[in-house]
Order: sequence, then C-alpha cells, then structure tokens
Amino acid sequence: MRFRKRERDAEVELNITAFLNLMVVLIPFLLLNAVFAQVSILQLNLPSDNAAPSDPDSQRPLVLEVLIYQDRFEVIDRQSGPLKIVPNTEDGAHDREALHTFLVQVKEQFPDITDITLLCEDDTSYELLVQTMDTVRLRNVTLNGQQIKRELFPDIGIGSAPPDARRAGGAS
Repeated sequence: MRFRKRERDAEVELNITAFLNLMVVLIPFLLLNAVFAQVSILQLNLPSDNAAPSDPDSQRPLVLEVLIYQDRFEVIDRQSGPLKIVPNTEDGAHDREALHTFLVQVKEQFPDITDITLLCEDDTSYELLVQTMDTVRLRNVTLNGQQIKRELFPDIGIGSAPPDARRAGGAS
C-alpha cells in the first residue's frame, strides 16, 4: 500500500469579513453609549476629632447632625441638643419628606449654614444613606412657575451614630 503525501503548498486565506462587520457595528454603538453613561460623584467631608473651634467667639450658630436609626431620624444641633425626632411612617419606612420639610424650615432660619453631618448605625443600608444624602442636599424652589433645584445643605459629612439609647433602654 502506498501512502500519498498531502499537498502542503495550498495557501489558506483567513476570512476576517465577519469580524470586521462586527467591529463596524460594535464600535459606533459603544461610542454612542459612552456619552450617556456618566457617573455622578458627590464630595463628602468626613468629620474630624479636632473640628471644635478653639476660640469660643468663633462658634457657629448651628452645627446640624442627622442621626439615622432603624426607627427614626433625629435632627440635632451638636452645641445645644435635639431639635426634632422624625419617626418612621406607618409602613415602617423612614419619613424623608418630614425630614426634608423640617430642614427647609431650619434653612430659612439659618440661610448661611451649608454643613450637615449624617451619622448612621453600622447596619444602615447603603440605599437609605444615599437617599438621606439626597434629601438633605437639595430642595425644590418654585421660581416663575418652574421648579428649580436649589442647595439645602450641600456640604455633607458622614460618620457613625452613637448607640441607640431607646433600643438599649427597651432591651433592659
């Protein structure tokens, strides 16, 4: 039996037409979608231990903090104490609208204040923290019949809330 040698001289041409067709469609699609995919970044100020002014005359009139607990919001002034407690709604969700309404009233009394600190428990959900940040950051103002977003307290700091005294007291 005789074995035949295969011809190795035949040239093979690589067909890249399908690949080029894919690239022609894919590249413009990706470039067009890149314009719409924008990430928004919110600048936060973390509280520091040496934030207290050394000169008593330079104290600010109001140092706002919002404590986020499982069953309520607490709005306090770091210098004088609690201002308002906003309990959850009947369905158990945090009442962000009541918080927003109260903060708008505070802003009307102290228009120069731009700082606020959000203090949350360790088990606070990320979604609740972001929603609360949006609540305290902007407000809607009607100007010439149009709704315009204005800053409420844009300089947001975040930190950990002190332990919930109500829950600790109720567990005893």
